[in-house]
Amino acid sequence: MSLPDLIEIAPLEKPVHAGIAVPGSKSITNRALVLAALADGETTLRGALWSEDTRVMVDGLLKLGFVVKVEPDPDEVCNRAITVQGLGGKIPNAGTLDKPLELFVGNAGTAARFLATLVCLGHGIYRLDGVKRMRERPQEALFDALRELGYCIDSANSKLPALVHGGGPKPGAICCVSIAESSQFASALLICAKAGGWHVTVVGDNAEESPYVAMTSKLIEAFPNRGGGFQIEPDASSGSYFWAAVPPLPSGERQEICEDLPDAGVDFTTRMNSAFAVRVLNWPHPSDWQIDARFPEYVVLVAPVNLYSALEIAEAERRLAQMWGPKWRERFEDGSRKNSERVEAERDAVRVSRNTDLGDSIMTLIVLAPLAHHKIMFADLGRLRLQECERVVALRTELSKCGAKVIEEGDTLTVYPSKLHGAEIETYNDHRMAMCFAILGLKVPGIKIKNPACVKKTFPNFFQKLADPPPHGLGATILDAKTGRALTRDELFAE
Repeated sequence: MSLPDLIEIAPLEKPVHAGIAVPGSKSITNRALVLAALADGETTLRGALWSEDTRVMVDGLLKLGFVVKVEPDPDEVCNRAITVQGLGGKIPNAGTLDKPLELFVGNAGTAARFLATLVCLGHGIYRLDGVKRMRERPQEALFDALRELGYCIDSANSKLPALVHGGGPKPGAICCVSIAESSQFASALLICAKAGGWHVTVVGDNAEESPYVAMTSKLIEAFPNRGGGFQIEPDASSGSYFWAAVPPLPSGERQEICEDLPDAGVDFTTRMNSAFAVRVLNWPHPSDWQIDARFPEYVVLVAPVNLYSALEIAEAERRLAQMWGPKWRERFEDGSRKNSERVEAERDAVRVSRNTDLGDSIMTLIVLAPLAHHKIMFADLGRLRLQECERVVALRTELSKCGAKVIEEGDTLTVYPSKLHGAEIETYNDHRMAMCFAILGLKVPGIKIKNPACVKKTFPNFFQKLADPPPHGLGATILDAKTGRALTRDELFAE
């Protein structure tokens, strides 16, 4: 059984209290798979995501000759325990100029960039290719850096398909890579730098503070490079949908929970997490590897204002000063709005940046922003244009279909409070478009999602999590939009 081509999400009709488990982080899983292959010994990745993107990476390692064992995870159906026999930087298999070793990367940006870099350590010829969209996505900065290191990369337009001539390690080689279009270029080089003997310099806007480059550096430092076990965190971007699905608890219930938390040593994120009727289990805040682990702090922007006390807003303002205008004290008083029309006219838009505030979970916030009491400016969205689809245009287009006022200027979307209605949402074969608008469907009647099975890229059981009864799901009703029939659990798995 499979998902229909068009589904409808029915809004939640009653309060939900749940603890949702989400699969492992795609970003960490694919980085860890390459690090495990480069390690000297056997490494078992526990809680590793098992989805289209990570299967592509595992298939690539198998074709390269690595021994990889995949076993079920008892706690999460879309996770696996993956054991990789590392070979200390050696790449077992290679092709020839007449018959290159073929690696198909689908539309997985991490696989495309990480495998292109990894095979440079081999000795032979490798051909990388992907789906039509992957052939459109940028590779030039990575290919230029690899050429600077001394490797030959043949590509007609500095994109896929490409022939990579593996030349083995090149101790002392130096390169400079720009992350202007994608931080994955730098991550790919940094992951392989030790095995290759390379010195890598990263440049571009926010290069020193790029959250995904920082994730890579922290992961490299923590990874057991002589083999062992490694635990993959839950995916924070996937968790954002469930933090956003249900408003935080009413102030009275939240106060009771917060009173049980000790004041000393409990940070704002922990306190905010305790305020949600729906929580994501094993939330990865302590490691600070995933920028989207900050998402619960941002839900204040799209939740009813009277759910938040002045103290909570003050703390949010301290933590997220760049988001709030100077008139925040006029906007909130004991959780209530003061003279909202006057304040709305006076204040500047709240600003959220894709570079410094959130990662891919910013899409969740954008889709829910029309429900807020104030306009929100989403800035630095340029990289969203170069991902699974042209996400800036896609978000503006689909939100406008639902009645939202959205202004696109440069790489900024400004979203205004709007009265929304149902619409058929084009997903552009983009998993995050499907999931973001599904969450909107829990709040707005008539939201229908085209090609919902595209969530298999990172979260195959996403719709099952929406529909499972509490406390392990949200208890949502999901319909075959053409027949009006409620779909069964088995029909909600994306294959």
